[in-house]
This record gives sequence, C-alpha cells and structure tokens, in this order.
Amino acid sequence: MDEVWKKIFGSWSLVSWESFAKDGSTVFPLGRDALGQLMYTADGHVSAQLVRADLQPFGTDDYREATLTEMTTAWPNYFGYFGTYTIDAGNAAITHHIESGWFPNLAGTEQARYFHFDAKRLVLDADTPWDRVKLIWERARRSSVAP
Repeated sequence: MDEVWKKIFGSWSLVSWESFAKDGSTVFPLGRDALGQLMYTADGHVSAQLVRADLQPFGTDDYREATLTEMTTAWPNYFGYFGTYTIDAGNAAITHHIESGWFPNLAGTEQARYFHFDAKRLVLDADTPWDRVKLIWERARRSSVAP
C-alpha cells in the first residue's frame, strides 16, 4: 500500500478554510470557526461537507416546510459534494472526481487539490474559478459508537 495513500485515507475534521482573493485579501468563506468533515474511503470514494458553525435551526424539523428566508440563509452557508478520488503522489496532488453535490455545476468536474502535511495536519491548496483556497484538516476523533 502506498505510503501517501496511507496518510490520506480516513476521516478528517476541518481546522480552517481560507480563501485568497486576487486583490490580496483573505476571507473565511464559512467563518473562522467553520465545521467540516472530509472522508477518503479505502475503495476510492470522497465526501466533503463544510458548514458555518453558527447557523440557526429552522422553525420546523421538516426541511420541506422551510421558509424561503431559511433556505436562502442555509444554502450559501454550506458546501458539500461526493465522488471518487485519485492520488498523484509525484505531484503531491489529489483529484476529487465530483459525482454530485450542493452546487450542481460541480457534478462531472475534476477538482485538483495540492497536498502537504504540516505535522499531523493535511493541508489542501487549490486554485478555483473564484479564488485560491487553503483548507487545513486534522484527523477526526474516533467515534464513540465505532466498533
């Protein structure tokens, strides 16, 4: 088993998501305390889920009954997709082959992420159509319900 794959495989918790604009400014798209989970499975699947930490609950537990205001507040405060991944260890790149997700335009695209490790953290850098982004992840804590 490839050493790089062994280091990447598994579940990760978001530490930070920074976006660097062309004008030199830095923003945190979902806030400085955003939450997220990134999973790379042994059979080659990826799932990324990121959300603003301070979202207020909807007025109902049935998402189909959400108000227009609730929906338009929730949508820009969440980012998620799923698909498969491949690793190019020689170029320190991991490509997410997006099947579908929150933003329909991502479906069918390939999203390259350049990676390195900073101590035990996984750092992913990417050039996107809107900005250059840097996401820092740390190993997710083992679930108390895991076998």
